[in-house]
Amino acid sequence: MSVRIKKVAVLGAGVMGSGIAAHVANAGLPVLMLDMVPPKPGPTDDVKSKAFRNRFPLGALANLRKQRPAPLFTAAALGLIEVGNFDDDLARISECDWVVEVVKEELGVKQALFARVEPHLRPGAVISSNTSGLSIVGMLEGRGAGFRKNFLVTHFFNPVRYMKLLELVPGKDTDPAVLEHLARFGEEVLGKGIVYAKDSTNFIANRVGTYGMLRVLAELQKAELTVEEVDKIFGPALGRPKSAVFRTTDIVGLDTFVHVAKNCYDTLPQDEERETFRVPAFVEQMVQKGMLGDKSGMGFYKLVRKPDGEKEILALDLATLTYRPQGKVRFESLGAARNIEDVGERIRTVLTGTDKAARFAERVTLDTLAYASRRIPEISDDLVNIDRALRWGFAWDLGPFQVWDVYGVRKGVARMTELGIKPAPWVEQMLASGRESFYAVEGTRDTAWDIASKKATPVPENPRTLRVEYLRRGNKRVQTNESSSLWDAGDGVFLLEFHSKMNALDDAIIGMMNTALDHTEKEGRGLVIGNDGANFSAGANLMALLMAIKSDDMGSVAKMVEAFQRVNQRMRYSPVPVVAAPFGLTLGGGAEVSMGANAIQAAAELYMGLVEVGVGLIPGGGGNMQLLRNLYGPFATDKDFDSLPFLKKAFLSIGTAKVVTSAEEAREAGFLSGLDGISLNRDFLLADAKARVLGMANAGFRPPRPTHFRLSGRSGAATIDMMLYDMELNNQISAYDRHIGQKLATVLTGGDVSTSMPVSEERLLELEREAFLSLCGEEKTQARMAHLLETGKPLRN
Repeated sequence: MSVRIKKVAVLGAGVMGSGIAAHVANAGLPVLMLDMVPPKPGPTDDVKSKAFRNRFPLGALANLRKQRPAPLFTAAALGLIEVGNFDDDLARISECDWVVEVVKEELGVKQALFARVEPHLRPGAVISSNTSGLSIVGMLEGRGAGFRKNFLVTHFFNPVRYMKLLELVPGKDTDPAVLEHLARFGEEVLGKGIVYAKDSTNFIANRVGTYGMLRVLAELQKAELTVEEVDKIFGPALGRPKSAVFRTTDIVGLDTFVHVAKNCYDTLPQDEERETFRVPAFVEQMVQKGMLGDKSGMGFYKLVRKPDGEKEILALDLATLTYRPQGKVRFESLGAARNIEDVGERIRTVLTGTDKAARFAERVTLDTLAYASRRIPEISDDLVNIDRALRWGFAWDLGPFQVWDVYGVRKGVARMTELGIKPAPWVEQMLASGRESFYAVEGTRDTAWDIASKKATPVPENPRTLRVEYLRRGNKRVQTNESSSLWDAGDGVFLLEFHSKMNALDDAIIGMMNTALDHTEKEGRGLVIGNDGANFSAGANLMALLMAIKSDDMGSVAKMVEAFQRVNQRMRYSPVPVVAAPFGLTLGGGAEVSMGANAIQAAAELYMGLVEVGVGLIPGGGGNMQLLRNLYGPFATDKDFDSLPFLKKAFLSIGTAKVVTSAEEAREAGFLSGLDGISLNRDFLLADAKARVLGMANAGFRPPRPTHFRLSGRSGAATIDMMLYDMELNNQISAYDRHIGQKLATVLTGGDVSTSMPVSEERLLELEREAFLSLCGEEKTQARMAHLLETGKPLRN
């Protein structure tokens, strides 16, 4: 397919339509978002004005600004979204290479809009619908051959920015090149996980996920379990999100849940489990009473304020449909699984328990696994797409067949037989062939059982995917210790992996950073710092630091701080390029490691900040100087530039422990430079970082020159302290917060210096060490550290 997608039209400005428009803008593409003209003008409306005629999309833009969690990476992305309406602006879709319809989920409404759209489509443009389950055959009634050839379903999940799943459903006339083109665009440009579904009711994720939720509803009253007990069972203990079943339903909306369930019931007369999709009477009553979840303020849970003003979340009593305080949930099986980090082992522990919670979890889970197996080939030709749909669309840690592998396929079939549950015949055929699991590892890659060919085949994956796990399987480890490892990533590139708890930084990691540089400088072309974990690094090992302080071992603390500063500087000025690949939580020392590299290739979902003031400290690994260098460095020796605006921005970022919520925000805050890269698809992050390292090496990399700073010294520190004084006076900060701020200001302004005396990086690092170690010795800082470790919450003292 030759048409490159450079501009997108979104038809419909509701929650999903505006979410899709926002995410396309996140990817850097211009968007035209259209909706209907309001059908009922008010007595004071000027019906000819743009403000009235574009009211719906303009309202959507306003909502995008204030919506939480934020649908946009940065407010600046709003500049890429134009708005209009179907009556005045529909012809403008001829400017667009992809037109996606996101209007009311009614067949007639979609058919009518497509009839209006068809004459304006540019040749070769892709046209798609975000329907969650309407028939493609029905939607395309009356459309021409060209329209049909370029049409498919693109089913995003809400919230669009955060949910990885994009289900693609071709029609019988869809050009395979169009499907391939949009799959690549969705994966490589929008960062989505692509699942190929069939034109069947509710496709894959909603079909299987809704079945599983309805099985919970059917079994819970027999099991005599409460709402909060079910959510504890079907939460992280079983590899599901904390919202589990009932909280998820409140977020989605009971009316939406009922609509999806009824669509299944009404359109699946041949489904052997059709009755499972009949909505329970108590759920119908809840909808009739307006108990719709978050959108109405009450559903299975209700947030109230107690007489003392504190918030309390009440749970619904399903027998009376009244609210009551939540009870404490205690089950032996959940307790046994609580501290197990490996998700497979945790799930297995719960499912093989002997208490009421375990039996309930096992029954519902086995029902869902068997149902998923029987849906092949109706909703998908393979099990991989089903697993990916549930992982990426419902945020399960493991898909149904991965869970079955954990439980044991043969064991699962035997237990299903005992419970009167029927798996698909192909499962028993697989076992009879000698294959004992749906998934296996062959060489460095995953394989999955293919039902059609009756053999294991490689799990399809984009060539840009690189994981540390593949290097581990290929025996590519170079060096390792308890907290980190160095891997040979090929082509002369080495990869430094952190694998301590939360990837917290400690002496072992600092040592391995030096080892990695030694090895790469001797034998390689460049170094990548990244990992496969849930987060890049949550910062320094606070427990180890506090223990050293309490043991009066300040000498070792001083050595660690200086060693961390030195290795970050060594990365910066190494003769080989170093690229950090941060993602998720990248806090404190994790941010300092990233900013110490020559370049950053960040995941779009990045939560980065220098947060040390929350425990009574300032950054101690070079972070103060690094952020100042990023913000002020290009102008730092130019006497025509006033340093104070740059100092203030760095001070506020560090002094308020600001955590940015995307890589684009990190760029705006100065954690990333304008030349650093962003990967929207986390699966590609390490490969993209490796490509960046090789590009730098191939271009004749030379390390940068150290920065010298013209700083304002004591006068600048005094100016910042005036701001702190006002904040303390207005009870915005405590006296101790001001004390920490004064220490930070001294570091950032260069100490006792005049603007005519440039300050070196080394001098700023020295000031940072002095301030950090001084604060470590103070009782209030130690109290803040201990409180955070004990409660997980910051202490203001």
